[in-house]
Amino acid sequence: MSLGLVFVWFGALKVFRVSPVAELVARTVYWVDPSWFVPVLGVVEVIIGVGLLAGRALRTVLALFWLQMLGTFLVLVIQPDVAFQRGNPLLLTVEGEFVVKNLVLLSAGVVVGSTVRRMR
Repeated sequence: MSLGLVFVWFGALKVFRVSPVAELVARTVYWVDPSWFVPVLGVVEVIIGVGLLAGRALRTVLALFWLQMLGTFLVLVIQPDVAFQRGNPLLLTVEGEFVVKNLVLLSAGVVVGSTVRRMR
């Protein structure tokens, strides 16, 4: 439930254009117009959150979840100067900590994924 709530909450912040990470997203995915990309990303996050809360279509929801999570790590590759102090990957900035904490969310996603039964 907590994973779903976090996704709904963070997604809604993007939809309503009050997310503190909107500029970070815009600078990371610089090839896309942030005026539409950030709110659309927010909608996707809300869909992921609602799907996790409802426990429906978990395979699709988890696929979206993994894509979104992988996208967050682009900051480490595209903007290492924003994520790391003095280029040292062990010295994270606030933005770097924000991104690296997503490893915990990924772990939670693995746990949720382990509950999805295989179709026979």
